[in-house]
Amino acid sequence: MSATRPEPTFDVVGIGNAIVDVMAPADDATIEALGMARGGMTLIDTDRAHELYAAMGPAKEISGGSAANTLAGLAGLGAKCVFIGQVADDQLGEVFAHDIRATGIRFDVAARPGDPPTARCLIFVSPDGQRTMNTYLGASQFLPAKALDEALIADASILYLEGYLWDPEEPRAAMKKAIAAAKVAGREVAFTLSDAFVIERHGDDFRALIDAGDIDILFANEVELRALTGDQDFEAGLAKLAPKVPTLVVTRSEKGAVGISGETRAQVLAEPIDHVVDTTGAGDMFAAGFLYARVKDMRLDQCLHAGAVCAREIISHYGARPEADLKALLAEKLG
Repeated sequence: MSATRPEPTFDVVGIGNAIVDVMAPADDATIEALGMARGGMTLIDTDRAHELYAAMGPAKEISGGSAANTLAGLAGLGAKCVFIGQVADDQLGEVFAHDIRATGIRFDVAARPGDPPTARCLIFVSPDGQRTMNTYLGASQFLPAKALDEALIADASILYLEGYLWDPEEPRAAMKKAIAAAKVAGREVAFTLSDAFVIERHGDDFRALIDAGDIDILFANEVELRALTGDQDFEAGLAKLAPKVPTLVVTRSEKGAVGISGETRAQVLAEPIDHVVDTTGAGDMFAAGFLYARVKDMRLDQCLHAGAVCAREIISHYGARPEADLKALLAEKLG
């Protein structure tokens, strides 16, 4: 960062889907009977959303969305954050706005009147904690570029973007505008690939962003790494992608995570846990821990460790928002 640049007011500004998660336990037979891809994420329309909601058992509703979950974790760690996303002027929109502001995150985007309604993700949680997600994007697909405050983006150390939101045209244009604003301001851009299906649709765009030097921190999991690079071998995929990204972070579920930044490579094991309750949001919370350590100028291995600690907390209970004191957990683990 240039010495002439003013110190940022915020740590992270995130752009993503504004979604309310609806979660319920389900056995594998139910998931199969409903024709869902176990462990995957599927975009659904209004009719399918009604069908699946009717088939769910008693459910728990919690505000979610990938980037919003990451910011909630960051706020819990003490970071100053801003969220940019679109809700509708309806009950779920009010719930989402209340929840995110209650965590201390700044959220200024005006609710969108009329249809479609606020987005929701119907999550069926298997006995082993695996989650099968069915996402109705609703109003979140209509985030306009005019909703961006470029001065606000320039006033954050890191711009964090979720790949899920790259699919619809309006928010894709907004995210491109945000990247340009962050780059002009000399800030870092972090991007999470989100899911292999997103890469199937927009991999060329993502590779172009990487080749142009627009992404400083790239988050992926093993499946997404294979989809982006075309390499089935993990190490071959790392070798192909790492030289193109200043910082590459690849999560590996129970095998931990690997980070590569220039000539530095670090890895961390997953934090031990007796029972995995729900993996919803594990990657989001890993990103929260990593980015928090990043803005605190910690080493790469410490950033990975912080991510693993936060991911462990989220898989210990239902829901993608932290329930324990993340700040205390990190202090205990990292000192």
